[in-house]
Amino acid sequence: MSIPIKQADKIRVSGVVLVDKPQGMTSQQVVSKVKYLFKSPSHDSKKAGHTGTLDPMATGLLPICMGEATKFSHYQLDADKSYQATILLGRQTDTGDADGKIIEQSPVPTFDDVSLNKVAQQFLGVQQQIPPMYSALKKDGKKLYEYARAGIEVKRPPRDIVIKAIEIKKIDNEQVQLMVTCTKGTYVRVLGEDIAKAMGTLGHLTTLRRTQVGKFTIDGAITLSALEAMTLANREKRLMPVDACIDIDATLLLTSEQCTRIHMGQRLNVFEQLTDDLKGYISETVNKQLLRDKDEAHKEQQIEHEIPIDVRLINEEGEFLGLGAISLNGRLQPKKLIQR
Repeated sequence: MSIPIKQADKIRVSGVVLVDKPQGMTSQQVVSKVKYLFKSPSHDSKKAGHTGTLDPMATGLLPICMGEATKFSHYQLDADKSYQATILLGRQTDTGDADGKIIEQSPVPTFDDVSLNKVAQQFLGVQQQIPPMYSALKKDGKKLYEYARAGIEVKRPPRDIVIKAIEIKKIDNEQVQLMVTCTKGTYVRVLGEDIAKAMGTLGHLTTLRRTQVGKFTIDGAITLSALEAMTLANREKRLMPVDACIDIDATLLLTSEQCTRIHMGQRLNVFEQLTDDLKGYISETVNKQLLRDKDEAHKEQQIEHEIPIDVRLINEEGEFLGLGAISLNGRLQPKKLIQR
């Protein structure tokens, strides 16, 4: 008779899997499906989350963090993202995409790639964008799309975004293709509407595909159907390491004694272990942080050698332990450690 494995004895599935999200599914539905596909009598896959929502209409890259990897998902949440979209001109919908109903129409002027390039240049760089009513942003604990469905318009403050790269190409007399790389929080639906207005008409998205999130690209993603067709062992081979989301190169090697102490939550003095390269990285990162700080009064209170900077921590076997915050004075504070 087989003895059931207790939940506490199960191995937690940890790592990052890149999924090519299908049209019609919510991002959370994709996460639930992936959790199910990695579940087994000996594996616990309950802890999982994505690194940035895609609309149900949208397809493309959806990095999913599982287990210990969820501790570092914010690095990709904050990362730049790239999209390809199709804008249908002449018609505006209440949602900004093909899932909505048409609320207004307008004639479409003649255009070519030269005029589209001029329009694209207007959107390049720093700007502000008002989030759409059909979004999951909350107002007084209620999602904006809930207000929108009730016919209530809520005032939304504009948000700062940066368009890093943008290209608009003609498809036909009523459609254009948009390729854009932007900072987090950018609504491509709103961008599509604004582009149409800059062309002298109205418009909405009919397709939207995410092609890149930070350093991850769609080329490394797998469809849900292909993942489902695999054996569990082959699915596990698709998992990237728990630290795949982390965009930090600086590494600090800890002794076995230091590993024990840091897992107890203790601060360490590792000044003697600071290499010239590590000191240079900390100093450069501190200077960038001070330059980004717009609060001059706060700047004056900063003591450069005491400002902590995140670094990777590894043991003597080269295994990743997690992140620690270290300053030029050698003080190391454990920040996010993984369980082994």
